[in-house]
Amino acid sequence: MKISTFAAPLVLFCALGIGPAHAVCNISDAKLEEAVLQSPELRAPENRYLVRDLRTLRDAAFLLWTYGLHNDCERVLANIRELIASPSMGKLANNDEDEADQQLAAGEPHRHEGGEVQGNRNSPDARPLISINELGPGLRVDEIVGAEVRSADDKIVGEVRNVVIGTKDRWDYAVVASEGFFIPGKDSIVVPLRYLQVNEARSSFFLRISSAEVKRVPLMPDQDYLWLTDEAWRATNDAIFQSLMPNPERYGPATPLPATRDAK
Repeated sequence: MKISTFAAPLVLFCALGIGPAHAVCNISDAKLEEAVLQSPELRAPENRYLVRDLRTLRDAAFLLWTYGLHNDCERVLANIRELIASPSMGKLANNDEDEADQQLAAGEPHRHEGGEVQGNRNSPDARPLISINELGPGLRVDEIVGAEVRSADDKIVGEVRNVVIGTKDRWDYAVVASEGFFIPGKDSIVVPLRYLQVNEARSSFFLRISSAEVKRVPLMPDQDYLWLTDEAWRATNDAIFQSLMPNPERYGPATPLPATRDAK
């Protein structure tokens, strides 16, 4: 017997042990995307950060809902509706930079106490690493961002904090927080994606250089990604990885490596 359009959601609620009377915190009721589409004020360039923050709040509401915290979810939705109704409230945000830095620091991961933790690549059951270029099916961005990155000698280098794709010369990059795992990431290195390898479980990415050679990689010079237009800096940075490839002719000739970066 075919279930009616109305009966199908009811069956789902019953299967989850939730009665219709408890179906609270309907995130779609906030109509955020509809508001963004229809409101010229929300679409204004100066409000793009507000829209991003509203979507972050919506994600938070969803997480609260999944944990059964429906009342808290409803409160977040009320905040979303309030900001949608008055986008100008975004201009009243706290501008105290010191206080903002303190609040942001509370959300930063802390350095792993073990430092450069040795991995398990030498274990008898370790499977061969896979080159990014030979991977199939492809990787999603959410599989890369936040993943740990290890050196060729299987020591922690850092974690992927961002991915840059679509440069004019078709070089794509992973921005890796350096100096350890679970750290704020103010110091980062820029790794060409094509030179990364990944384990079979796709849980760890590996450079083709040792932990000692990582110190020769220059730190990302700015947090505003101006380095993307600095061809000289990118050429020097890319050459470090390029020179270590088994088939350098496939990627073009490498330039000499720079001096070792001073240890902190």
